[in-house]
Amino acid sequence: MILHRERKRPEPWSERRKRISQRWMVPFVALERVWEWTAFALSNWSFIEVLEYLEAFSVLVVVIFYFSETGDRIKQRHYQAWQVINTAQGKGGSGGRIEALQELNADKVPLVGVDVSSAFLQGVRLVHANLVRADFRAADLRRSDFHDSDLADSDLDSANLRGARLDGCNLTDAELREADLNGASLAGADLEGAALDDADLRHADLKGIAWERLKSVKGANIAGVRNAPAGFAEWALKNGATDQAGAEE
Repeated sequence: MILHRERKRPEPWSERRKRISQRWMVPFVALERVWEWTAFALSNWSFIEVLEYLEAFSVLVVVIFYFSETGDRIKQRHYQAWQVINTAQGKGGSGGRIEALQELNADKVPLVGVDVSSAFLQGVRLVHANLVRADFRAADLRRSDFHDSDLADSDLDSANLRGARLDGCNLTDAELREADLNGASLAGADLEGAALDDADLRHADLKGIAWERLKSVKGANIAGVRNAPAGFAEWALKNGATDQAGAEE
């Protein structure tokens, strides 16, 4: 904002002095008059006006540079997120990977082949994510949300997916051996070619799953599955699945 404006010449001191009713105020009015004359002199100095224009211009330059570097800042943020994920690879715990994965996915960065095996990712939210060939072996994914994500060819062996949301996921050719899917929702998921050997499917929601070309279900526990498609339970039991409610529900 340009603040420069021309000021009126201060009135003569004799005129100003007449209006001072209290003597003790004279020194203060005199000091104020010094600043009035200073402001008057500067208001007629073009250099001050130029400085104000330069100040406004510098703000404009900063804004331009800020937006021109947006792409670099995003790249830097993505680099740091990948660094967090790769540094913690193969280790337990979260290590900041939940936030890093969610940030990358929010920016629509493909997470193809990401390795978070054995990681603590409880409650992670990766919806509409590209997780093709991702490695989630033995990861803690309880109450996570993967709905409508692409998990084709992913490795979820021994993963804890209790209460997880896998609705609409592409799980074609995924490895889910010994996975804990107790209470998980797989409504509308595509399980063509998926291996579910020894998986815990108790109370899982199987509404509308594509199961006709499942690779294997040997040893899988289907006790209490919900909304199973017609013929699924019979086929699963015939191919080695079990129906054991057990003591733990």
